[in-house]
Amino acid sequence: MIDAGISATTIRKFLKTIDVSVQTIMGVLVTHNHTDHIKGLEVLTRKNHIPVFTTSNIWKSILSLNVNISTDCIREIPLQQKFHLAGFDIEAFRVFHDAPETIGFHICAGEKKITIVTDLGNICTTAAPYIRAANLLVIESNYDEEMLKNGSYPHFLKNRIKSDHGHLGNLQTSAFLADIINDDLRYICLAHLSRNNNTPESVIRTIQKTFSDRGIKLKRNQMVSVLKRNVPSEVITLAD
Repeated sequence: MIDAGISATTIRKFLKTIDVSVQTIMGVLVTHNHTDHIKGLEVLTRKNHIPVFTTSNIWKSILSLNVNISTDCIREIPLQQKFHLAGFDIEAFRVFHDAPETIGFHICAGEKKITIVTDLGNICTTAAPYIRAANLLVIESNYDEEMLKNGSYPHFLKNRIKSDHGHLGNLQTSAFLADIINDDLRYICLAHLSRNNNTPESVIRTIQKTFSDRGIKLKRNQMVSVLKRNVPSEVITLAD
């Protein structure tokens, strides 16, 4: 499981809809200490004793918030070094965001590669190779630039969101995807859309226009989708 930003009760309910028991979860990988990524962590570890994997710096930042995690569940992982969990080879890599430390994950099972990277203000040289290598990519497209500009947020918050340590906008994400699209990248999942400054329609429209302007046509086996906010998205299987 990547992050636990909703309540443990809701996590269990959503897992049940895909016939997965929480008891079968062998680890939670945590990207950073913001509440929308760790909300359910305390209850999950207390009731189910699931080990939680993240870097030393992120652990310090989580525990500084008085989140009560049993020491038996704490697992520290290095940056850019593979570790093995539940049949997967996993690498964590640093990204730029306004948390004490934020990471993405590159997850491999044989030749199949998944990269999950949300909450980042720019795509740095460290993150880019992991993103380029993915067969399935989960990447944020947080805000529509015009909606944010004309919205009700105060200027300091708009500037924080747009900064290199904030979030990716639709135009940024679309341009990067156009740069890196390749035959091995089968699934692109757009995530972490702002409730107030974005819509799924805006994301898809921006990507379609960017790809069209560059003459990019997706192949039949390539799919772009927007992950839903409050309900589970469809299950994706990386099959040959």
